[in-house]
Amino acid sequence: MFTGIVEELGEITAVENRGDSSRFRLRGPVVTQGAQHGDSIAVNGVCLTVVEHEDDWFTADVMAETLQRSSLGALTVGSRVNLERPMAVGARLGGHIVQGHVDGTGTVLERKPSENWEIVKISLPADLSRYVVEKGSITVDGISLTVVDAGLDHFTVSLIPTTLALTTLGHKQAGDPVNLEVDVIAKYVERLLGDRGASQGADR
Repeated sequence: MFTGIVEELGEITAVENRGDSSRFRLRGPVVTQGAQHGDSIAVNGVCLTVVEHEDDWFTADVMAETLQRSSLGALTVGSRVNLERPMAVGARLGGHIVQGHVDGTGTVLERKPSENWEIVKISLPADLSRYVVEKGSITVDGISLTVVDAGLDHFTVSLIPTTLALTTLGHKQAGDPVNLEVDVIAKYVERLLGDRGASQGADR
């Protein structure tokens, strides 16, 4: 489990095409501290498994399913990525509960800079819109953010200078893809209420 608090801005240093998968080599001196084979690291919000590692880099295999369903398939050598290690037991939950399981992708539609922050508008797949509410939480490229405005096909977030400086959202432009993970609690509530409704209907 992750929190959506990005630890560092890493970089893709190599991409090895393996037919039905790819192996990424990523530079990330912070997240590789104490890393072991088999550990999890979130890369732009996608939970990946460490294969090899050295002092400041690690490799991870990315299956075709992940490449197709997330924005990782668009990454190339030199791409910057958000990196986060899993939350330690007993640590503070600074963002919100993030699984590292991307629900879909959106596209940066518009950026509106202000003096001390920036509003970013992002497209929202139709099947995810019911999980996104104003002032609720959403994960964008692995970043825990608060929804400012929620529409049927888009939402906006307000980015502070720290987020702009230390994450990929400081560099994304209109047309760029982003990974989206909605609040898992909303999905569980929907499922439970759906099962409850089906059960009540069967009792009648």
